[in-house]
Amino acid sequence: MAKIEDLLDAALSSRLAPPGREWLARARDELARGVADERFGALISAASRCARREELAPTDVERRRAADLCEGLEIERWNLLETLRVRLVLARSDLAQPSTVRALESAFQFADEGELCALYRSLALLPEPARFRWRAGEGCRSNMRSVFDAAACDTPYPTRWFDELAFNQCVLKAVFIGVPLDRIWGLERRRNPELERMAQDFADERRSAGRPVPADLARLTGARDGSRVAGDR
Repeated sequence: MAKIEDLLDAALSSRLAPPGREWLARARDELARGVADERFGALISAASRCARREELAPTDVERRRAADLCEGLEIERWNLLETLRVRLVLARSDLAQPSTVRALESAFQFADEGELCALYRSLALLPEPARFRWRAGEGCRSNMRSVFDAAACDTPYPTRWFDELAFNQCVLKAVFIGVPLDRIWGLERRRNPELERMAQDFADERRSAGRPVPADLARLTGARDGSRVAGDR
């Protein structure tokens, strides 16, 4: 059966220079044998020597295959370095064990912005993703737009594993910072009365402050032109 690891391996093989491919092969083998948490974090960091933050630029076939392997996953905005780091996470042989939770949490604590993005992108691809619900929520509360995007957008994580409060807060933050709601996968299936109320209150606050109301707010209530939350014209 095809796995997301196979897709990432193929994508990286066609894009990395030979030294990068050789480094990845060695790192995968090392991670599969088991490493200390500190070494895991060091490998995630060292990946920057083998790949740049240039666009992954996946083909249509690669994008469709990614979505087939993980419904709701969109890799269009991934960069090459993030892809390499996600592959390193998935190379661990203990992904279903508490040791991976511990190692990832350690990596999160010491990660820079780029490393954070890759780690958040990996969460939906791990066994029992609900184990990382608190950590994913932290990403959605980040003040760094890139980190929020990695945690909340183009991934099934918020829709599948957040409770209603966390999901609603994630969606409203997306509106607040200008993230198109099309990037919140599964939004329609999770729309709820409390989210509608929050959207209406947010629209009222914006109008009271003399600020424009984002048009995307209408999606949260099914509002139409002229309604209370329809975007300003």
